[in-house]
Amino acid sequence: MALDSAHLRTRVVHAGQSPDPLHGALTPPIYQASMFAYGDFDRGARLFAGEESGFVYSRFANPTVQALERKLAALEGTEDAIAFASGMAAISSTMTALLSPGDELVFVGPLYGGTESVLRDLLPRFGIRVVDAEARGGLAAAVGPATRLVFVETPTNPTLGIVDLAAVARIARAHGAISVADNTFATPCLTRPAELGIDLVVHSATKYLGGHGDATGGLVAGSRERLAPLRQLGMKYLGGCLSPHEAFLLLRGIKTLALRIDAACDNAERAAESLARHPKVERVHHPSLASHPGHDIARRQMARFGAILSLELRGSSAAAKAFLDGLTLITQAVSLGDTDSLACHPASTTHRGVAPEIRVRQGVSDALVRISFGIEHPDDLLADLAQALDRC
Repeated sequence: MALDSAHLRTRVVHAGQSPDPLHGALTPPIYQASMFAYGDFDRGARLFAGEESGFVYSRFANPTVQALERKLAALEGTEDAIAFASGMAAISSTMTALLSPGDELVFVGPLYGGTESVLRDLLPRFGIRVVDAEARGGLAAAVGPATRLVFVETPTNPTLGIVDLAAVARIARAHGAISVADNTFATPCLTRPAELGIDLVVHSATKYLGGHGDATGGLVAGSRERLAPLRQLGMKYLGGCLSPHEAFLLLRGIKTLALRIDAACDNAERAAESLARHPKVERVHHPSLASHPGHDIARRQMARFGAILSLELRGSSAAAKAFLDGLTLITQAVSLGDTDSLACHPASTTHRGVAPEIRVRQGVSDALVRISFGIEHPDDLLADLAQALDRC
């Protein structure tokens, strides 16, 4: 059967890979080599001129890393993908490769705190203007003639806002801008932004794609034309390449992605329903709830509602501290997408670098807690949440 018509659970196992041609290894081998012999003078010249494909140096390309890139491109439904050393390397390389002094980037917040720091602190140093769409009355009003790139997340980190990706792509395209969506929270299991018109799809592969908390990486998927500047600047010039061993671990993790996502989504949906009724919880942010302002858009563009939720406790940071310190099964850690359930206080951790007045405007309050649900049994997770709430 054609793999592109197969079910997702089949594609995460088989997409973008085939047995190793040298010895038939079913698992992609780790090509732990920094350089590759190219045989003779003329072939070396052709390889460096781009007239022939092949491997010469692992900062440029590596067979194990290429296997990961092909798998992610197959899952996202794009022509190609590039693997980076981290999610932030993928994001910063995308922005620096595609933007020049005088260009404008428009984003829809909130975003991951590290991403916001790049936008607000780093890009202006290079003469790039950054515009917060919310401060301009929405994306349609914010995008203008100088806009070169539009950047969004969906669901957003950490407030679980839902952005209409088809609308983002349409608005960006109408102004000749490149649309970029961070798909880390949803993964290609739940949303494929390229199918909705988005030009480039970014991942922190450290999260759900790896899934086991033992590998760090980032990926960008899109057309070969869009990715060409990223491969030249991000890999060859900035050197943010992924190691072969990390690529091997991420390839292994992706094989169970669909199973892990389903189990984690089950847990998040049950927890959202339960927490929304708890008297010590002011508000639950999860798109599965009919009360969520993005519920209808999420139903349209997501296969499921995701495995992360955030909740606002009645009180301030003291209530959040009591709740988090009371958890016994769910671990306090700033990452997400792991087999283990994780919780954090964004205002004092992941979004600490964002100015307090911006955090407040974006809904990242001192009482907000973000929970990334893993694959444990839901009854055990609900029991842990209940006893921690009793301590608030």
